[in-house]
Amino acid sequence: GNPNVGKSALFSQMTGVTVKTSNYAGTTVSYTEGKWRLPPSACGGSCGDCAGCSKLASKPKIVELVDVPGTYSLNPEAKSERIAVDMLDEGDVIINVVDATNLERNLILTIELARLKKPMMVVLNMWDETQHMGIDIDVDHLEKLLGVPVIPTNGRSGRGVLDIGRRIDEATELKIEATDTPWQQVGSIVEAVQNLSHRHHTVRERLQDLSMHPIFGLPIALGVLALLFEVVINLGGVLSGWMAQLFTNLWLPLMYQLNDALQGVEWLRMILVGEIIDGVIELEGSMGILTTGLFVPIGLVTPYLLLFYLFLGFLEDWGYLPRMAVLFDRFFHRIGLHGYSVIPLMLSTGCNIPGVLAIRNLESRRERFITAAIACTAIPCMAQSAIIFRAVGQFGSIYVWLILLSLLTVIVLLGVILDFFVKGETPSLIVEMPPYRVPGGKMQAKKLLSRLRGFFAEAVPLMMLGILLIQILQLTGVLSYLFKLMEPVVSGLWGLPKETASAMLVGLIRKDAAVALLEPLSLTAPQMLTAVLALVLYFPCVATYTVLSREVGGKDLAYITVIMIVTAVVGAMVMNLMGRFLTPVGMILVELCLVAIALLASRVRIKRIKEHE
Repeated sequence: GNPNVGKSALFSQMTGVTVKTSNYAGTTVSYTEGKWRLPPSACGGSCGDCAGCSKLASKPKIVELVDVPGTYSLNPEAKSERIAVDMLDEGDVIINVVDATNLERNLILTIELARLKKPMMVVLNMWDETQHMGIDIDVDHLEKLLGVPVIPTNGRSGRGVLDIGRRIDEATELKIEATDTPWQQVGSIVEAVQNLSHRHHTVRERLQDLSMHPIFGLPIALGVLALLFEVVINLGGVLSGWMAQLFTNLWLPLMYQLNDALQGVEWLRMILVGEIIDGVIELEGSMGILTTGLFVPIGLVTPYLLLFYLFLGFLEDWGYLPRMAVLFDRFFHRIGLHGYSVIPLMLSTGCNIPGVLAIRNLESRRERFITAAIACTAIPCMAQSAIIFRAVGQFGSIYVWLILLSLLTVIVLLGVILDFFVKGETPSLIVEMPPYRVPGGKMQAKKLLSRLRGFFAEAVPLMMLGILLIQILQLTGVLSYLFKLMEPVVSGLWGLPKETASAMLVGLIRKDAAVALLEPLSLTAPQMLTAVLALVLYFPCVATYTVLSREVGGKDLAYITVIMIVTAVVGAMVMNLMGRFLTPVGMILVELCLVAIALLASRVRIKRIKEHE
C-alpha cells in the first residue's frame, strides 16, 4: 500500500508484538515480518454448518506476514519503494491496504497490481474516518468491480482484522481489464462506488490548517518542541527523584550488606559495589556494576526516556511529524538537508541508535552523511540529556539553555561547513500530509513497551560493561597511563581537571554514565559547560558507533570520526575561552552571532548557486 495508510497498525493487530525487523539483502532498507495465526474457519461460517466443515482445521493455520515499505507505484523512484516492489515476487498473497478516505489516489496502486497476476485482497483501512468525513463507499459493489475480497478495517481498534483472516482463501487475481489508463479506470470505479455528503470542517481539520499556516505554523512547531522538553525535563526530574528514593530505601541496604561480605576480596568489591565515598555508597558516583550500573539506566534515565517516548509516539500517530518536517524544510536546506531530516534528529534526542537507523529513509548519500554526522556529533540522547540537565542545571536554568544553544550553534556551523564540502544535491521535500488522527491507546502502549524493551536490552548490559572496563583499567593501572596521554587536551586546551579524562573514557561505552562521573569532580559552572560539551561532541556510545558503521560504511565512518574529534576539540576549547572571559549572557550573545553569520553565509551561497544555474 501507499505510505501512511495504516499498514503497520494492521500488521501489529495481526501479529501482536512478537515480530522481527530485517534488512533487505544488500541494502539498509528494513521490513518487518511476523507470525499470523489465521481464524479457524477460512469461509467465515457463511453456510452455518461449521461443525462438519472440511475447511475447519484441527489446528489454527499460522502463516508468515510481511510488512513491506510503502510505495505509491510499481514504477518507484525511492530505494525503499523499489524494495517493496521487489519483495512482491516472494509473497503468495498480496494484501493491498487502501486509505478509505482517499480512494482515488490509493486505487492507482491497486490497478497496477493487477498486472502481477497474483492472488490479492483489498483492505479499506481507516473505515471509521470515512463516516466522520461524510464518505459513503458501497463495499459490495467495489468488490464486484475489482473481483477480489474487499474488507473494511480500522487498524487502530482492530475492526475487520479477523475478516481478513477468514477470507484469505478467497484471494484471487484482480479482474480489471487493461483498456483505459489507470486514472480513467480509477475515476470510473470511484464514481460508481463512492458518494460524498456535505459537512462542516471538524476541529481536527482546523488544527491541520493552522499547524501548516505560513505565519502561525513555525511558532506552533517551536512551541511543541519547547513543550516536549519542558515536560520531559520537569516531570522527568520528579519521577527520577522518586526512583532515587526507591533505590535508596530498597536497594542500597542490600549493597551495604554485599560490601561488608566482600571486604576480603577488594577487586571484586570494587567491581560490584564500587568506591565508598566518605563512608557512603553513592548511586551515581561509586561506579559499581550493581550500584551505578543499575541506577543510572533504570533510576535516572528511564523516567526521562519514558516521557519522551510517550510524547514522540503521540506526535507520530497524531500525524504532526510530517508537518514539522515541512515547516523546518527551509531552515534545514541551509545546512544541506531537507525537512524530513527532522525525523532522525528528533529520534536521536531519545536514543541515537533509532536516529541513525532512520537515516536510511533519506534519498541521497549526501543527506544521509550530513544527517548522521550531525546526529552523532551534536545530538545528545535522552539518557545523556537527563544527566546533562541535572549536572548543568545545578548552576541555574540559564546554563541549561546555554548548553542547548551551544549544541544548536554546533549543529548550524557543522551543517553549513558540511554543506559546502560534501558533494551532491539536496532534493526538494515532497511528503504526504496525513490527516490528524487520535492515537489508539493499545498501539501507543505497544510502541512504548517495544522502545523501552530495546533500551533496557541494550543500555543496562552496556552500562555494566563500561563500568567493568573502567574498574579493570583502574585496578591494573592502565587508566592512570591513559590520563597522562589525554592530559594535554583535557587540562591544557579545555582547562579541566585531569580526572575528567576518566569520564571521556567511560563515554566510549555510555555517555550518560560519563556525564554522571563529572559530578564528584566539583567543577565550576564554566568547567561543567566545557566538559559536557566535549562529552556530547567527541563520540557516540559504542552501540551507536557500531550501528553507524553498518549504515554509512567504512569510508564515511572514517570521515565522520574525524569530524567528531575536530568538532569536540575546537568546540570545547572555544567554550573554555568564553567561560573565562564572558558572563553566561555574553556567551549566549556570541553564540547567537555565530549562528546568524553562518546562516547568512549559507544564504549568500545558495543565492549564488541559483544565479549560476
